[in-house]
Amino acid sequence: MATDTAGASAPRIAAETTIGTVALTVSSLERSVAFYEPLLGLAASEQPDGSVLLGGAAGAPLLSLVGDSTAAPRDPRQTGLYHLAILVPTRRDLAVALVRLLQGGWHLDGASDHLVSEALYLSDPDGNGIEIYRDRDRSQWRQDEHGQLAMATLPLDLDGLVAELREAPPDPTDARMPDATRIGHVHLQVADLAETERFYAGVLGFEVMVRSYPGALFVAAGGYHHHLGLNTWQSRGGSTPPAGGVGLRWYEVRLGSQAALAAVLDRIEAAGLPSDSTAGGGTLVRDPSGNGVVLRV
Repeated sequence: MATDTAGASAPRIAAETTIGTVALTVSSLERSVAFYEPLLGLAASEQPDGSVLLGGAAGAPLLSLVGDSTAAPRDPRQTGLYHLAILVPTRRDLAVALVRLLQGGWHLDGASDHLVSEALYLSDPDGNGIEIYRDRDRSQWRQDEHGQLAMATLPLDLDGLVAELREAPPDPTDARMPDATRIGHVHLQVADLAETERFYAGVLGFEVMVRSYPGALFVAAGGYHHHLGLNTWQSRGGSTPPAGGVGLRWYEVRLGSQAALAAVLDRIEAAGLPSDSTAGGGTLVRDPSGNGVVLRV
């Protein structure tokens, strides 16, 4: 048990917890697939219900896209997705992703060194934020003077990143993200940080890792730098997007065992929060800002 500002003695979610598939509504499936397949290197698979799953060469699906040409566009002042973060296995994989984007003529929104990781930022055709990143080894992570994990937003050395390809130039297999690619974290826009912390730390049991960024909070399981970023930079006091609008439908929190899942569901019930069963044995709950969280093993 640990104590933080989410409340009194707060339980901890299982250390092996990870983030799974992220589901988005997009205004045009055809346009989105034409972006995610060649530019991000994800393989598309159309589903019987008309949705499209996107993943690495042979890995688990990272994204589920539902197309709706009538969906309301994103309003950045509302709660919802800030960005989804695709974690690649190596620094070379990040360099390949950068070259793939540049050769495809897609504009980067930014590129940062966060001390614990190196990241590229961009947006999909509907304005959904995307981060592609690689982690530094945990032995290189440091703590700040307050005993919290040291993270920063510094310029990324793009020339040094591309230099990774001098010894191992891109080859045909680099047209697809590697098998081990996964969703490393999700960053959400929320209306109120204190209320959000009570949900993610006090109920679900994520540990607060960093609270030094003004207007933001980073929480994780198992000592990771963050599985969830939560910010109010544009959405403080903001409303929930309309149902069916472009943007986040839900994202998965994957527990490592039925016992770990049951413990979280018990806390959700004790908190009096509504939940619904989903296809595939998941449970959907919404955070205080209306962001959908699907809990499953």
